[in-house]
Amino acid sequence: MEPKTENMGFIGMNNTAISLLPHDGEAIYYPGDLLPLSNPSWFDILTDSIAWSNDTVKMFGKTLTLNRKSAWYGDPGAAYSYSGIRREPLKWTEELLMIKKLCEEVSNATFNSVLCNYYHDGKDGMGWHCDDERELGKEPIIASVSFGAERIFAFKHRNSKERINIRLEHGSMLIMRGQTQHSWQHALPKSTIVHEPRINLTFRNILM
Repeated sequence: MEPKTENMGFIGMNNTAISLLPHDGEAIYYPGDLLPLSNPSWFDILTDSIAWSNDTVKMFGKTLTLNRKSAWYGDPGAAYSYSGIRREPLKWTEELLMIKKLCEEVSNATFNSVLCNYYHDGKDGMGWHCDDERELGKEPIIASVSFGAERIFAFKHRNSKERINIRLEHGSMLIMRGQTQHSWQHALPKSTIVHEPRINLTFRNILM
């Protein structure tokens, strides 16, 4: 299905963004050239300033270490549990606070935490899932910002199984809100043609 192009105003400007979902939720994509995050140096800054560690998941009662690296930052008390692991927030960095402020201006929402993921290349990915944990509330708003290699990001409706793909550019932002996390799954498919690393920051508001 082809996404729709819309005029979306933010930060005092009237720019073109892309509305991705035809129903049961809202996902708005802001290409990199619409935001002040397109400088290539952002990738290196985040690579060096974030306290990366290998991501872990619990499967069949065992804790497995993944190649993908991650970090969890946020306000005091904004702990988050996913994939069977509870994560306590690290103290915000100056760079993450700058990006958080931009996400709040674009989305007209507030965020108290961010999940940082580092994908070494196309061999690292993320399977189908929804960010519908209880800590995120009934209709969570999530702002996802991408840096580095371009990757395909996919949506799949839980009932109809219709799929929508979008290529996430360096410096771009994806805002998901409304019924999106309850009606649609999303994934970062693995790729044999992507040989460069990617950083993804997903800003959320944890209910405390």
